[in-house]
Amino acid sequence: MIDKPMDWTSFDVCKKIRGITKVKKVGHGGTLDPFATGLLIVGIGKGTKQLATISQSDKTYRATITFGQANDSYDRTGNITQQGPWAGLTLDKIRTALNKMSGVIEQVPPMFSAKKVNGKRLYSLARKGITIERKPVKVTIRDVDVLHWEAPELELMLTVSKGTYLRSYAHDLGRTLKVPALLSELRRVRVGNFSVDDSMDLDGFERFWNKLVG
Repeated sequence: MIDKPMDWTSFDVCKKIRGITKVKKVGHGGTLDPFATGLLIVGIGKGTKQLATISQSDKTYRATITFGQANDSYDRTGNITQQGPWAGLTLDKIRTALNKMSGVIEQVPPMFSAKKVNGKRLYSLARKGITIERKPVKVTIRDVDVLHWEAPELELMLTVSKGTYLRSYAHDLGRTLKVPALLSELRRVRVGNFSVDDSMDLDGFERFWNKLVG
């Protein structure tokens, strides 16, 4: 279990571990966006066989949503597409919107995602400035807890089903509240029964592996 650093792709982490272990077969149990940090389940060798099952597990995230602007990637890495006032937002309004967006909901995958449509990754089209229609998919928002609200930033803890895009959730929350919004921070803290508290950073993993192999 690796605590993925910011600005690394999940593939970067697997490549690094492949280099440390000299094992060719390395995979992960659920992608994290480059700007996100937190728990990445990594399988090495025969351990990769368990990843398909692990990837189906619910996941828990600590997320910060910033109101007042929206962009094309739905997170802080994109180009601003909309700005608007957030001064009228209250915690009561936010809680009402969150209640509406709990349970089984429909969500449109963001263009900047690895989801395939007609055999092409959406992000490959988005990078060319191409936007295509995406069909909504059903996902489950199991738990949403407000950790902190200090306008214009809202901090949440969410437990969600496989395939949920927290970037889309932030964008849709803004639309529900009629205030532009984007996902500004994201940290995955749990995957099924696995916790980030039990994970290692990459330096820690390298020390662990070197000690293991002698």
